Amino acid sequence: MNEFLNWLRHDTAGLLLLAGVGIALLLFLIIKVKVEPFIALVGTGVIVALAGGVSVEALVGSATKSSDALIEKGFAGILGHITVIIGLGTVLGAILERSGGAEVLLGRLVKIFGEKGTPLAMGITGFVLGIPVFFDIGIFVLAPLVYVAAIRGGKSLVLYALPLLAGLSVTHAFLPPHPGPVAAAGLFHVDLGWIILMGLVCGIPAWFASGILWGTWIGKRVMVTVPEDRIVAESEEAKGHEPSIGLVLLAIGLPMILILGGTFGNIFSPEGPIRSTLQFFGNPAIALTVAVLLAMWLLGTRRGMTSAELSEITSSSLRPVGMILLVVGAGAFFGAVLSATGVGTAVAGSLSQAGLPIIVSAFVISAGMRIAQGSATVAIVTTGGILAPSLTTGAFSQPQLALIVVAISSGSIIASHVNDGGFWIISKYFNMSVKDTLKTWTVLETVLSVVGFGMAALLYQFV
Repeated sequence: MNEFLNWLRHDTAGLLLLAGVGIALLLFLIIKVKVEPFIALVGTGVIVALAGGVSVEALVGSATKSSDALIEKGFAGILGHITVIIGLGTVLGAILERSGGAEVLLGRLVKIFGEKGTPLAMGITGFVLGIPVFFDIGIFVLAPLVYVAAIRGGKSLVLYALPLLAGLSVTHAFLPPHPGPVAAAGLFHVDLGWIILMGLVCGIPAWFASGILWGTWIGKRVMVTVPEDRIVAESEEAKGHEPSIGLVLLAIGLPMILILGGTFGNIFSPEGPIRSTLQFFGNPAIALTVAVLLAMWLLGTRRGMTSAELSEITSSSLRPVGMILLVVGAGAFFGAVLSATGVGTAVAGSLSQAGLPIIVSAFVISAGMRIAQGSATVAIVTTGGILAPSLTTGAFSQPQLALIVVAISSGSIIASHVNDGGFWIISKYFNMSVKDTLKTWTVLETVLSVVGFGMAALLYQFV
């Protein structure tokens, strides 16, 4: 027995078996036994951690101290980032819906692209707004637009959600100022201008293939309705008196502008009051707070809403958030457990010795890390650290290095599944079962990954 446990905990094949069995058990509990995902994730995570050799103290802490325990850090790592953002983004979306602002914006998009072109409009919106903001912030702010489109069109929520998600995902993975490509650029000493150029050249076809082609095809075959607790009906007073498109764009665009200002202020502005101000207002929580307060006034109080109405909108929109946070936190804990067992490190080490061409190695190592431990950023940084010694010798041109970064970024988003916190955000926010999320979102990420890498590998032959 001890020999088997030693193999399970230290051999690459054993670690892969442990991860595979853990994921299979989780899916069985959720899909077949119908256990609530939050409970299934925590329970399976504990079992995998103990089987993988994580000590009880490392897993749960002691009677006097548990702040460094895996179960607390696993939850806190993602919840510390998204809790405030989810809350504020949800409130902003509810105000947009109640005031009729979401309907106004959707109407303008439909007028430009036509009723049948609404999914394409969603995808373009996600792509453009995804450049300055993180993936999850884009979801929380723009989700009401998807809800309204699905209700108005009478079609599946998936048809409108996937193009938007593809736009947000491709910019998050391929383009600065997002952390993954910026970190890889720093490790390989490649100019951000080349990262942006190659990211766009490879990312746009990947976005179109995954979000528009795949999203449209699967969106007609997987029927998902807007969850009742996410519908905020337009008030009777707002009908016929909807806000102007300018006000709506200001409410949605302000946090994007503030966040972008903070990002570039940190890069280009010298130390001083201007930089500090940009960093303060560019923090996502501060930016969304400013946007919510402005929306309450411009779309609410200024247009006749009472304080009681605004309070009711806020409280009712926040009720469903609790379960979303629990499931996302548990998903992050499960991913942290897999990382703590060493499966990601073992996979990366084995793949790095496979003797593949450098751009293929970049993709394969990153993809292996992503599938094993769930975090795209960890996959990018780890792969970059493995390859950096051979890539900083001066033997590679700037365009080649940029394409290798794109290959790493492509691998880092492949096959999003149950060890990825983003998987659970999408599942809960867009009312999809685990099975439907695997059929739609997981495949979308894989198509996005493979096409992005294919474009990078093709261009690599000519630069």
